[in-house]
Amino acid sequence: MWSERSESSYGESDKPSPDGPRPDFESMTVEQLVFLKPHVADENTLLEDFSEYDFNDGTLMDLVEVKLHSSGSLAMYDCQDTILEKDDVVIVETGRGLALGKVVVPTARRNVRMDKLSRVIRKATSNDMRQRDRNLVKEEAAYDLCKESIQRFSLAMKLIRVDYLHGGNKAVFYFSADGRVDFRDLVRDLAKRLHIRVEMRQIGVRDASRLLGGLGACGLRLCCNRYIREFAPVSIRMAKDQDLVLNPEKVSGLCGRLMCCLAYEDGVYREEAKSMPRVGRRVVTPKGEGRIRDRDVLKRVVRVQIASEPGLVEFPVSEVEPVSGGDKKEPRGHDDAPKR
Repeated sequence: MWSERSESSYGESDKPSPDGPRPDFESMTVEQLVFLKPHVADENTLLEDFSEYDFNDGTLMDLVEVKLHSSGSLAMYDCQDTILEKDDVVIVETGRGLALGKVVVPTARRNVRMDKLSRVIRKATSNDMRQRDRNLVKEEAAYDLCKESIQRFSLAMKLIRVDYLHGGNKAVFYFSADGRVDFRDLVRDLAKRLHIRVEMRQIGVRDASRLLGGLGACGLRLCCNRYIREFAPVSIRMAKDQDLVLNPEKVSGLCGRLMCCLAYEDGVYREEAKSMPRVGRRVVTPKGEGRIRDRDVLKRVVRVQIASEPGLVEFPVSEVEPVSGGDKKEPRGHDDAPKR
């Protein structure tokens, strides 16, 4: 009856039984109340007093996280009284209609500050899976038909993907283009030939990579295709702070934009760099005075050019001392630090 966390929070004598006395809610902490799971019979009666407590964190709801089969997007859904496990296939409601998705985070009781969440309608049945298979066949046919129509109408657009809604009466055509495209004739042609409602949706290159998927430079599936919900801003400054080679082929993803993973460690690099002398600063080392030409923020070392030593000499940050007034700019061409 109790979740794993609830069991660890009480002794055997403290666990309520269906026929035993009701627990003392007033003596429980908010966290203990949050992790009560009211799905099994009799536990619903244990939680009927929840309205008397002010949690100050929103509404207590049973939620699951679902990845949609069509768009691959992740979102939280209200599963109401249904217990769902990871990898369960479910039917959920979306702004465009019903959609098929897979549970990636099982049912959990959480506080949310949203007035209303989309609901999980039901677990997918064998009929739902057959409908999905039919939609996959229709999507392939609609994709080929749309590409042929785009060429016939000479439209400057690139078709990315076609998704049929679960009911099979509407299809969404995702495309990318440099500017606005007048696709009214295309929509009429597709609706006439496919006998469905047609929606054209223009997306950016990052969203296109999310839909199509692929392997990144690290050899793993694209982060945007796996788990990223919203794209965070990424700037070339992040690559500079991490001392990366500013080569477009090295810092760009499959979409042609800066890789999203540049933002993952940016905060760590910025914080660690604050306590290190910057490149170009004159410092005193155990081998004499020199100027920093490179540094490794994560290893906490600097590489110093010393007149009496060939090449660059590496020192831990703790062994160098900045020279007062030694932060003056050098002539152009002398402060280029080698990049890794």
